[in-house]
Amino acid sequence: MSDDHGAERLAASLFAEVLISEQLARNMVTRALPKGMQLSHFSVLNLLAHLNEERTPAQLAAAFHVNRSAMTNTLSRLKWNGQVHIRPDWDDARRKFVSISPAGRAARDAALASFLPRIADVVRDLDPAQVRAALPVLRRLRERLEEEG
Repeated sequence: MSDDHGAERLAASLFAEVLISEQLARNMVTRALPKGMQLSHFSVLNLLAHLNEERTPAQLAAAFHVNRSAMTNTLSRLKWNGQVHIRPDWDDARRKFVSISPAGRAARDAALASFLPRIADVVRDLDPAQVRAALPVLRRLRERLEEEG
């Protein structure tokens, strides 16, 4: 077996595991989210809470690798729910800024409380030391995939 063939088989195995794990994790989290909250809503609220500063819709779309219309749809729903504030850019009327509201922070915290214990159980079952060892590899994989863009 050539080295190229071995590398391709290794890559196929890695990506199969990553993709299946991602789907299973997404399903676990989605089922645990509070009624009416979608994973995209939680993801935006979580990022805004983590950053604790405003972002433009374009910056949010880029962060999640989605198009602007998909982000606009998500932000519209979050605004309707009172979970984000959207304000105009006072220097450029074409731009807007998005920030998390107190209601959004509470919704994000409730969502985390609904699924974090289940994820923590999975990590405990796996062995936290192995998870810590895997994180740099997974982080580098994500960074490398972002470079491919």
